[in-house]
Amino acid sequence: MPIDPLQDHVCVAALSGAFGVRGEVRLKSFTAIPEDVAAYGPLHTEDGKHSYTVGIVRQVKGGFAVRLGGVLTKEDADALKGVRLYAPRAALPSLPDDEFYHADLIGLDVHDTGGARIGRIKSVQSNGADDLLEVHGPGLKATVLVPFTREAVPTVDLSARRVIVDPPLGLFPDDGDE
Repeated sequence: MPIDPLQDHVCVAALSGAFGVRGEVRLKSFTAIPEDVAAYGPLHTEDGKHSYTVGIVRQVKGGFAVRLGGVLTKEDADALKGVRLYAPRAALPSLPDDEFYHADLIGLDVHDTGGARIGRIKSVQSNGADDLLEVHGPGLKATVLVPFTREAVPTVDLSARRVIVDPPLGLFPDDGDE
């Protein structure tokens, strides 16, 4: 049975194939403290068919070399390339009021400060500095990247499933370009 990543689980890592020839896998962690990915219990694939215990062997460029329970050969590890791993939401730490899991933001409606709906959050991108909300919707020729800062996104209301944006002038079409 597939897991519901928006309700029960949060994506915490992605696998990028074998690391070496002994069944180790290269893992990219999406957790605030990258090493914590191994502490969130068995991690599940998105379809819910497989779960793996994670043992970090060493840090490598772009992530970690890990041992996954049941993955014994290079071929087993290569077969997992591109697989995303999910942790049960209950295993993750609680966040302060002004912090959010990316999974909680994806799919939220985006409104301007006047209440007009602009679109929906398609993804959250991390660029090393501030995160960016990728917004798509009707009337937008392409997706728009909104800085996820207090100034540009003053309100996040998870219970109402929406965010209010006050983006820099000119970021969205028809917001002052006349």
